[in-house]
Amino acid sequence: MYLHRKQTLYTVFVTVFVVIIIGLLAVFLIPWNNKAGNEKNELVQLWEAGSYDEAFKVSGEMLQEKPLDYFLLTLHGFSSYQLAIAQINNFDTLAYIDTCIWSLRKALLAKEGAGDGRVQYVLGKAYYYKGFGFADLAVKFLEEARRASYPAQDIPEYLGLSYAALQDYRNSVASFTLALDPGDEAGAGVGEAIKDMPYPSDLLLLSIARSYLALEDGDTARAYLQRCVDISKDSRTMAVARLLLGSLLGKNGDVKGAEAQYMAILAEGGENADAHYQLGELYAGGGDPIRARAEWRKAYSIDPSHKPTRVRLNM
Repeated sequence: MYLHRKQTLYTVFVTVFVVIIIGLLAVFLIPWNNKAGNEKNELVQLWEAGSYDEAFKVSGEMLQEKPLDYFLLTLHGFSSYQLAIAQINNFDTLAYIDTCIWSLRKALLAKEGAGDGRVQYVLGKAYYYKGFGFADLAVKFLEEARRASYPAQDIPEYLGLSYAALQDYRNSVASFTLALDPGDEAGAGVGEAIKDMPYPSDLLLLSIARSYLALEDGDTARAYLQRCVDISKDSRTMAVARLLLGSLLGKNGDVKGAEAQYMAILAEGGENADAHYQLGELYAGGGDPIRARAEWRKAYSIDPSHKPTRVRLNM
């Protein structure tokens, strides 16, 4: 009887103890979980509202308590990337890019990161903006994003630029072709079909032309350069395209066409040392050394440090 009563009291005691523990957990853990959930919802709202600076700050503070949280790491990295591309100062841009890379590389270590093409996509672009020395990593993560079927339309363009930085011009051209026409996996007939394509950006066209020049495909490069000239509204981009186009025309014996490109640079954008230098080269090749030296002197007056001009003037 005594033992039975003792066992009953023990059972009651244990039951009461368990109830108290459960109550304490409900008091402390449930509000904490609710708080964490609310904070994450607020972060999502900040992100969707475009308040990247605040999302960056809040996610960074929360990571101090939960440094391995996949959601916080990805949002912190994404916010950092958005802040990076909005900077004017290159030092500030690289600081945010480094934070982006640190956060997203850490996120990839979490099991939730497997197959999440968003992370690889942003990482690839971050490495691209970090500089030519990181083009191989840009290619690595952009290709992973593409294999994960992440539907970002600018992946082929960034891949083309990154492959070009690695001097892998064949893959560069293949990627650029996809950027222009996602349905053209083989890249067939690009030179002939370019006149019928919708207008991409002038910088993209210029980059494609440079890759074809590196592959010594002058005809296709010329088509892209001409399209760049036709659509560009930026005087610097147009000047670069005209200089390359003039050089191609001159090498093919079209002296008048080359001269027209250089004269157009001077008419559209004002004085340009490279344009005057190239005009001098044309006139020298045509047997007119007096006009050639006049153009080289103009180039020198614009840019006394212009090395090809200094060589021509024996300076």
